[in-house]
Amino acid sequence: MNDPEMIQASKEAIQACVPGFVPEAAIIFGTGLSSLAEDMDRAVSIPYEEIPHFARATVESHTGELVCGFIEGRAVVAMKGRFHRYEGYDMRAITHPVRVMHAMGAPILIASNAAGGMNPLFSVGDLCVLDDHINLLGDNPLIGPNDENLGPRFPDMSEPYDRALMSAAERIALEEGIPLHRAVYAAVTGPCLETRAEYRFLRGIGADLVGMSTVPEVIAARHESMRVIAFSIITDACFPEALKPVSVEEIIATAGRAEPKLNLIVKRLLRELDA
Repeated sequence: MNDPEMIQASKEAIQACVPGFVPEAAIIFGTGLSSLAEDMDRAVSIPYEEIPHFARATVESHTGELVCGFIEGRAVVAMKGRFHRYEGYDMRAITHPVRVMHAMGAPILIASNAAGGMNPLFSVGDLCVLDDHINLLGDNPLIGPNDENLGPRFPDMSEPYDRALMSAAERIALEEGIPLHRAVYAAVTGPCLETRAEYRFLRGIGADLVGMSTVPEVIAARHESMRVIAFSIITDACFPEALKPVSVEEIIATAGRAEPKLNLIVKRLLRELDA
C-alpha cells in the first residue's frame, strides 16, 4: 500500500511549486492525448524527477510531467505520462500519483487511454466512455495492509465509473455530433499485443476494449471515494479472423487524429462541473 508519508512528501514538493493551488479535477493523459495540457492557463510543469517518490515515465510518447493550471476556468492537475505494469513498476508506483492528486484536493479523476477494439460495432478512431472494466493484471493496488485514512479495506466496485459524469459526457458528445460508445475495458499486462486466441477469450468474457493501463488508477481513486470517468480511443481493430499487424506509430497517429474530439468533450465536461 502507499505510505502516507510518501504521499505527503510528494504533495509538499508539488505545492512548493504552486502555492495555494487546489485542483478541482485530476486528469491522466493517455497515449497521444496530452495536447489538452497546451490549453491550460497559468500552467506550471513539474518533471516527475523533481517529485519525491514519483516513478519515471519510460514510454516514448509519455512526457513525464505533472502540470498544474486551469482549463475552462477549472483548477486541474494533470499527468503527462502514466506508469504501467509492463515497465516493471509495482502497483504502488503506478497508483501513487492518483493518491497524491487526491491528497492535493482533487475530488474527480478523468482518465484516458488508447485501446484495441474488439466489439464489431466499434471502428478504429471511435471514442468510448468506460462503463465497467475487467482486471486481468494479476495484481491489485489494494493488496497489503490497508490504511483506513485512505479508504476502506473492501471498497465496493459495483459502479467504478460515475454515472452522472458518464451521462454528462454522452450528452455533450451528442450535442457536438461526436459518436461516443459505452464500453467494458479489459486491462492486461502487455507489453506485447494479444494473440487471436486471447482476443477471442477477452471478447467472450464481455470486454469491448483491451489495454494496458487505467484499471489500477481507477481502483485507487475509488478506494479514496473519488468520482471517476475514463475514456478510450480505439486505435486498432482486434478481430481474430481479420487480424493485421499494427505498430506503435500507427496507434499514436490514430490517437492523435481522434484527440481533438476527446479534448472537446473533456473541456466541456470541466466547464459544466456542478453547473
